Amino acid sequence: MKILITGGAGYIGSHVAKQLLETTDYQITILDNLSTGSIKTIKTLQTIKTFDFIELDLKEFDKVKEILEKNRFDVIIHFAAFSIVSESMQNPFKYYFNNTVNTTNLIKCAVKADVKKFIFSSTAAVYGDVQQNSNIREDFPTNPINPYGMSKLMSEKILQDTTKISKNFKYIIFRYFNVAGADMFYKNDLLIPRIGERHEPETHLIPLVVKTALKKREVLNIYGDDFDTFDGSCIRDYIHVEDLANAHIEAITYLDKNESDIFNLGYAKGYSVKEIVNSIKNITNCDFKTQIIERRGGDPAFLVSDNGKILDKMKWKPKFNNLELICKSAYEWEKNI
Repeated sequence: MKILITGGAGYIGSHVAKQLLETTDYQITILDNLSTGSIKTIKTLQTIKTFDFIELDLKEFDKVKEILEKNRFDVIIHFAAFSIVSESMQNPFKYYFNNTVNTTNLIKCAVKADVKKFIFSSTAAVYGDVQQNSNIREDFPTNPINPYGMSKLMSEKILQDTTKISKNFKYIIFRYFNVAGADMFYKNDLLIPRIGERHEPETHLIPLVVKTALKKREVLNIYGDDFDTFDGSCIRDYIHVEDLANAHIEAITYLDKNESDIFNLGYAKGYSVKEIVNSIKNITNCDFKTQIIERRGGDPAFLVSDNGKILDKMKWKPKFNNLELICKSAYEWEKNI
């Protein structure tokens, strides 16, 4: 089986690639423009097993078309996207062009090249600001409150419409909640992640907290403490990147006998920003300074999954549903970069 991973030099894509390289005999090709992905990550993956790497931006439509027609991939796992909510509020065009226009062309080329399976990296941001503090099901209304979420929702709709005109084309849409943690690689019983989050600038909470604990940052900013939550800070559902990656691999075979579908990817358990801060202080035995600043635009108060659908239909079995383990793996990764 031939698989194309777009954005495979990035955080999540690289963990999917790693698991595929370690556990399958599939032929893997990674396509990435390295705008946010890392060539160091590609080189680390190449120590596991040989694969093809193509440095290319998806906006180069003719080259994308040529690559798909030449290689005749069986599966595309599509990660390549911008994902910073606050940036999308300031520069929506960047997000609609890359996340929606480029994805539309990729889907079009996939259909023409007879790609049978398309696994799409979407986001819980498509739900918007869910007013009630209840776990979010896939059938909840979609009402994004930022261009990032809307750019992903538009791509979801394009996938759904594509199946209406191409009967051999199937998709899985994964709506991620908050992905965190790093490669669970052990050597001599010590956790030594080989890959992990490598964003510049970093905007995700857990790596920011870890960086502050390691004195790589002077202070941790908490964006608002007046949300309608028990301690005033945002509540999120944090899922270990290894479990999230595994779901993508399971989706490949799931589509053999099942129809296209949408699944939440989370643990159905929420933690507040302040709880994450306290957890990492306890794990690292480090105290550090925090400060409350004003809210960011586009931040909902509560985003926690209902994951019953993926547990039931895909029989997905997460292995790392443990906040301490998530934070520890992120900490061990950050210590060594």
